[in-house]
Amino acid sequence: LVKGEPTDRTGTTQRFWADPDVFETTTYNFETISRRLQEMAFLNKGLTITLTDQRVSEAEVTDEVVSETAEAPKHDEGSAAPPEPKVKTRTYHYPGGLEDFVKHINRTKQAIHNTVVSFTSKGTGHELEVAMQWNSGYSESVHTFANTINTHEGGTHEEGFRAALTTVVNKYAKDKKLLKEKDGNLTGDDIREGLAAIVSVKVSEPQFEGQTKTKLGNTEVKSFVQRTCNEHLAHWFEANPADAKTIVQKAVSSAQARVAARK
Repeated sequence: LVKGEPTDRTGTTQRFWADPDVFETTTYNFETISRRLQEMAFLNKGLTITLTDQRVSEAEVTDEVVSETAEAPKHDEGSAAPPEPKVKTRTYHYPGGLEDFVKHINRTKQAIHNTVVSFTSKGTGHELEVAMQWNSGYSESVHTFANTINTHEGGTHEEGFRAALTTVVNKYAKDKKLLKEKDGNLTGDDIREGLAAIVSVKVSEPQFEGQTKTKLGNTEVKSFVQRTCNEHLAHWFEANPADAKTIVQKAVSSAQARVAARK
């Protein structure tokens, strides 16, 4: 196979059955698998994943289907055969990759700027892809991944992203006189209010930590992500002054509400 070239060759077929002696349940949940495969399609731009559930639902099962001893139902020669049990199929394909992921998160929210901020970077043994967009809401929705593994507990890649974002926004706000010196710096929480973001890294030798091994521990990844995000975010803010002003004003409003709540 040649990277980027079309092919009619097939891949590998894998079949497996969960061992009931190992797993508490061997019944697969369609929605759980569906969510994970959709996530994989978002993380791998242009990849098409099709999930097919060929299990017959209880509503469609007849005695003839489930009974080993039942005789096959008899039909008149002119009558139609019974309908085949329906299968459930979902196909995921996202040409925009992480940008589509962010739009999916914000689909029920009101974005405060039209463009999804996105950038990629490659380093020695590391790759970074980021997509982000603020909405008018108050909750933060930042999701991080390492080698397509959902790092629920965060890690060094998330630390680098957060540090860079806080630094860039504060510097821009002060340089453009959108934040008064007497008000002090905006906090990370102020800035990330209403933020939907995906931070995905690929690491040649990942070190996972935490009880569930969903926290990235590579120290060099933090500096790589922080340096890259500093550069790209600073450039985006300068190139998009109207959107940048809207984002900063939202963060300032959040800070003012935080201060007022303390009084």
